[in-house]
Amino acid sequence: MDAEALKNYMEDRQQATILGELQSFMYLMMEYRCAIREIETKLNVLNDEFSLRHERNPFESIESRVKEPLSIIEKMRRKGFELTVENIEEKLSDVAGIRVICSFVEDIYYLADMLSAQDDLKVLEVKDYIKNPKPNGYRSLHLIIQIPIFLSNQKKNMRVEVQFRTIAMDFWASVDHKLKYKKNVANPEMIAEELRKCADVISGVDQRMQEIRNMIEAEEIADDKTDSQ
Repeated sequence: MDAEALKNYMEDRQQATILGELQSFMYLMMEYRCAIREIETKLNVLNDEFSLRHERNPFESIESRVKEPLSIIEKMRRKGFELTVENIEEKLSDVAGIRVICSFVEDIYYLADMLSAQDDLKVLEVKDYIKNPKPNGYRSLHLIIQIPIFLSNQKKNMRVEVQFRTIAMDFWASVDHKLKYKKNVANPEMIAEELRKCADVISGVDQRMQEIRNMIEAEEIADDKTDSQ
């Protein structure tokens, strides 16, 4: 094989390798999307059941996403992992994510408990940033869940991160995320402290709203007992 033929051969092999990696990556992203759908279905079933039994919905909305390729690459590099499809699946737990927005804190724990109790999935990790907020004030309940998906030729376990937040927690996190990427801020420490104070205020509002709902439900129960006598 002459030099030109060898060069063409090596280029063809390199292109085939890149295309093979790309195809494997795209297939993995498809698997994550399937895993998201499995959990979304479970949550919607719980929502429908709860709404019939208690005449209200335990959550307001569900948002889902698979991480963008650039975000995956950045996180892999930041953590010092070699960028391979196998490492993405093995090392990262938040490639597939679901965010469940609830009105009340009690509903967060109710939904998380009901979801965790289902026997065809496994909770791998729990991070409770509601009871133990992050130093910057961030609050949310995170579950890393392993759930099976059923493909044409195999059953495969996939990991999905499920975040539970109240509307107020989600509002704070959204604003914090936007401000975090502002450049040339004159007093970043002061801004961070103000945001932390806002997080505490929002947490107090969540607690008060929960107390108000409990008061209303207690009155409804008392009225039902009176009517039945």
